[in-house]
Amino acid sequence: MALPKKKTSKSKKGMRRSHDQIPTPNFIYCECGEATLPHRVCPDCGTYKGRHYLRPKQDAVS
Repeated sequence: MALPKKKTSKSKKGMRRSHDQIPTPNFIYCECGEATLPHRVCPDCGTYKGRHYLRPKQDAVS
């Protein structure tokens, strides 16, 4: 079984692990105040870059 000749330094270990973090989504806030993901239509009001693309959700009345 192969074994390393030298101990891996803290710097090398950190550089190897630098891409292992869990990404956190970047939230932006729409004009309506709802948190949305960047480059997406707002699910609450249906706008993107100031233009309306979707109709706002209507409350279902039974």
